[in-house]
Amino acid sequence: MKSNALRADILLFITAAIWGVAFVAQRVGMDNVGPFTFNGVRFALGGLVLLPLALKRSNLPPLPHTLEKKRISLWLASILAGVFLFGGASLQQVGLLYTTAGKAGFITGLYVVLVPIGAFIFSKAKPGPGAVAGAGLAALGLYFLSMNESFSLAFGDLLELMCAVLFAGHVLIIGRLAPMVDPLRLAVGQYMVCALLNLLVAGCVEPLASQDILAAAIPIAYGGIMSVGIAYTLQVVAQQHAKESHAAIILSLESVFAALAGAIILHESLGLRELLGCSLMFAGFLVSQLWIKRNEAQT
Repeated sequence: MKSNALRADILLFITAAIWGVAFVAQRVGMDNVGPFTFNGVRFALGGLVLLPLALKRSNLPPLPHTLEKKRISLWLASILAGVFLFGGASLQQVGLLYTTAGKAGFITGLYVVLVPIGAFIFSKAKPGPGAVAGAGLAALGLYFLSMNESFSLAFGDLLELMCAVLFAGHVLIIGRLAPMVDPLRLAVGQYMVCALLNLLVAGCVEPLASQDILAAAIPIAYGGIMSVGIAYTLQVVAQQHAKESHAAIILSLESVFAALAGAIILHESLGLRELLGCSLMFAGFLVSQLWIKRNEAQT
């Protein structure tokens, strides 16, 4: 049992690293293609990587009687989740044109804190003290990380904040849909919907040239195959054996890997004020998750 847990933690650590480095790939890829083209191709690749695994799975087992009447079409679930994913991923990708990979990683990670707040708004599930404290720390960190001298949020950071809001909504809607359909098939479906929407927008606002896509092949392949396809699969495999508290903490390291990758590969730098902001935001992520898990363990 311990070996399985250790293996799961290692896989989650690799997943967080892959996702963190993906912010660098997303920035580099836009040296040759627009944000919507990049997202369209990478999500299509990610869906194709997962498709064989999804097709091999057996049919969804019968739902409990209380949920059986709520089963919905895989197509409808894929469209709903795909629209939220498209919105969040598009804002994140466009935002990377105006901010650093490291800052984007930390601000995007705010979705961890925003999920319990969204649950309260839409289902009246009262957030616990950990969610409130985590949100406060994260908001203070965002101030130090992104506010400029005129007390306004930098444009790229604002887009990443909007992205975090939509990703929080995506988490909430996935939580509702996943029990009603096969989760792996839902993942493939939402990736394909997201890819289609991105390519439709790209066809309207961006030049679509095959040579440009080929020039961005390496970052697109990383973003699609590694970040979407492989990392998602590793997460599914790992969370069969990992403790939820371990998973939440380890996966939150994605923001740290984004900052490290940005500094090492792109030579991005953070000042003392921005480092303080990152530290406060990361503390907010941890407080939000650890407090929830602690309460769950006591009940």
